[in-house]
Amino acid sequence: MAYYPVFLDMTHKPALVVGGGEVAERKVQSLLDVEAKVYLISRKLSFELKVKIEDKKVTFLAAEFSPELLDGMFLVIAATDDNHTNSWVAAEAKRRGILVNVVDQPEQCTFIVPSVVRRADLVVAISTSGKSPALARKLRERLDQEFGPEYGDFLALMGRIRERVLELKIPQKERKALFQRLVDSPLLDYHKQGKIGAIRGMLMDLLPPEVPVEQVMEVISELRGE
Repeated sequence: MAYYPVFLDMTHKPALVVGGGEVAERKVQSLLDVEAKVYLISRKLSFELKVKIEDKKVTFLAAEFSPELLDGMFLVIAATDDNHTNSWVAAEAKRRGILVNVVDQPEQCTFIVPSVVRRADLVVAISTSGKSPALARKLRERLDQEFGPEYGDFLALMGRIRERVLELKIPQKERKALFQRLVDSPLLDYHKQGKIGAIRGMLMDLLPPEVPVEQVMEVISELRGE
């Protein structure tokens, strides 16, 4: 099976997790991390899930699954330890046209969840199309070492630069060339090494004179907590 890779905007969208163990706990947290509105169904709940419900971070719907509880959901994850329940959840979700993932059962899923390396807004997703989660984890661990926190910081800087450059109405071809020069420059290394003066000098050399370098540099100050 060939999968089409896609990133979903889950902000405030209703997502249901069926299950209350450690796996469900991880799925719930990953949904909360992207600001989804999370609902939960399970007979038994881990301590952490109970805390999230008490803190009103998660809405507890019921102890037992029933098909009508799927109504209005954007996405569903079946993460119980009962194969029959997981299959039932998947079948009912598919009948309603709701995206569904069954943990460790890719053949029952309409989407699969990749291994992810996240550095702020930088998200690197790795999938083996369900063939080898172990290999996906190994690759994720390797990339986790490769991409340090400086990549998230650099992306924040590039985002601020992009905002300012787009305000200038520069032709698309010139913008593309400018952004490529910035990415190919030593800016990332300078940030990793804490060379603030070198970053400022590089930006003054590369950016159009209309772009206020000091405003762009405010991102660096924010990241450094200054």
